Amino acid sequence: MLSTDSTLSEKSKKFSSPSPLLEQIRATLRTKHYSPRTERTYIYWVKRYIYFHDKRHPNTLGSKDIERFLTHLALRERVAASTQNQAFCALLFLYRFVLHIELDEGIKALRARRPEHLPVVLTQEEVFRIIDRMEDEYKLMAQLLYGCGLRLNECLSQRVKEVDFGQRELLIRDAKGMKDRRVMLPESLVERLHDHLKKVRTVHGKDLENGDGYTTLPFALDRKYPEANREWGWQFVFPSSLLTTDPATGRLVRFHRHGSALQKKLREAVIRSQVDKSVHCHTFRHSFATHLLQNGYDPRTVQELLGHRSLKTTQQYLHVLNRGGLGVRSPMDDWMDRQKRLQEQVNDSSR
Repeated sequence: MLSTDSTLSEKSKKFSSPSPLLEQIRATLRTKHYSPRTERTYIYWVKRYIYFHDKRHPNTLGSKDIERFLTHLALRERVAASTQNQAFCALLFLYRFVLHIELDEGIKALRARRPEHLPVVLTQEEVFRIIDRMEDEYKLMAQLLYGCGLRLNECLSQRVKEVDFGQRELLIRDAKGMKDRRVMLPESLVERLHDHLKKVRTVHGKDLENGDGYTTLPFALDRKYPEANREWGWQFVFPSSLLTTDPATGRLVRFHRHGSALQKKLREAVIRSQVDKSVHCHTFRHSFATHLLQNGYDPRTVQELLGHRSLKTTQQYLHVLNRGGLGVRSPMDDWMDRQKRLQEQVNDSSR
């Protein structure tokens, strides 16, 4: 799977010329409120598809041509199943919503095998060993990832007005699947988050004094509320240290921190903590879910907190309930416990 926007950017340099079809795809994606990242990814795969078929227009191609392209990705490029599925979704969107062409049912491309990997889960001791080796706002980000079960982008895109100190909860807006949800705000992080926002407000105040203080707003809210993009409530909880130019308006704005900065700090902390597991930002979310289930919370409650569409997705964490191996107690442990009790009885009788 293409993991970073920079990867897409590098691989898309050869597709730099403007195209009416690509502009039509962009307009359709934005009308349906797809994320900018999804927009870049779908555009990339449509370009790859067109160039694979010698720059033929997609309306002259069909299901067999899609099969050839997907099979090429699996056999020649040996992409992961998630990457192939990403390309397939982009092409389905192109034909269904842009070209309005119905494809034949059952596209029979050779599909890359999707591995059934279990999620990496940290113990609580490992979580805090890692977090304790992080500093400043990056430590607070990691604490929120674990303490609230957030995805990386959900943490970075959090706005000040979505932090409810009174109810001790965070409102997660437009998460995966364009769904909102509420999660708990850990009591242990309230004071630390308060102090952090005081610093952020100081920076925002200086931006306002300099004639800046703008941020980006979702969808078309900047037209509906022209002054909202300078209001305190719309600022990001974790703003960037630098002002950048908004390509949509041309003005200087303060966007949120880039995910790569937190990922770098996390890698350094994992090395210093000597935790011998493959740890990423999403690992904190896996650990959050598993630890809640270990503490006896209902899977449907955990499903709501995680924002999963299906309970089946949440049930992947049941494999480590209390013990490994689907929570099954090994007969070896039963035998050892019996031997221990027998030995204790022998010792007691000999006294």
